[in-house]
Amino acid sequence: MTERYLFILFDDESTWVDATQAEWDAMMAAHDRFSRAIKAAGAIDHGGEALQPTTTATTVRTGPEPVVTDGPFVETKEAFGGYYVIECDGLDAALALAKQAPSQVVEVRPILDVGT
Repeated sequence: MTERYLFILFDDESTWVDATQAEWDAMMAAHDRFSRAIKAAGAIDHGGEALQPTTTATTVRTGPEPVVTDGPFVETKEAFGGYYVIECDGLDAALALAKQAPSQVVEVRPILDVGT
């Protein structure tokens, strides 16, 4: 039985502030190779997306009086920059794939099956 995992990609955004077109193209080629590695491993890539920089983010904190603020205000050099949804044969397979992801940090989270 296969399971689905969310690969949350964290990178230093400053890397891309002044990236040349060649550097951008090289990163996109690395993601393309990663997508091919997923398929070659017999896993399924359910897609993913890259995100705009954290400077474009807005955070909503819920509660009795919801508060809306600019930015995520994350205390880290690495920022959540994109994700993949992968279906594979368990955590060991997911971790093996995550080690190949073109990202500085990859958080691997099992997706909860809520029976839909």
